[in-house]
Amino acid sequence: MFASILAVVATLAGALTAGLIQARIASSARTATRADDHRREAVAAVTDLAVALSDHRTSMYKVGQARFIGADDTRIQELRDAAHGTRSAITAPAVRVQLLAPGLHDAALAATLATYAMRHPATEEALDDSRRHALAKHDELVHNASRALAA
Repeated sequence: MFASILAVVATLAGALTAGLIQARIASSARTATRADDHRREAVAAVTDLAVALSDHRTSMYKVGQARFIGADDTRIQELRDAAHGTRSAITAPAVRVQLLAPGLHDAALAATLATYAMRHPATEEALDDSRRHALAKHDELVHNASRALAA
């Protein structure tokens, strides 16, 4: 009789242990999946921001070039309008980077501000310098992201 009771208790303990192990494995898998999903979303946010910054940098450069070559006011206004659209496209990915990868906030902000600083250059040389600076900050953002978000 004692052996039967011991066998039942051992069976229950084994089932409980197996259940706890299975629950822990499932929890670990969910945690890993969430981490992978978060990383993917952060990479997408940084990528979207990098593209938006690149588009705006190009638009700002075109506006500056048009001013320096003496393009007519209509053409300059068209380019400015396009630049307003590209600037607006920076907002959403910048917010996503800040929310999903706060460790990249400083690099993202520096890249964004460097791109915005391309507005109203005094000379063509200043336009080229500000473009190079914005590109360098863009590259720093991508480099920092590759280190921070490496799988």
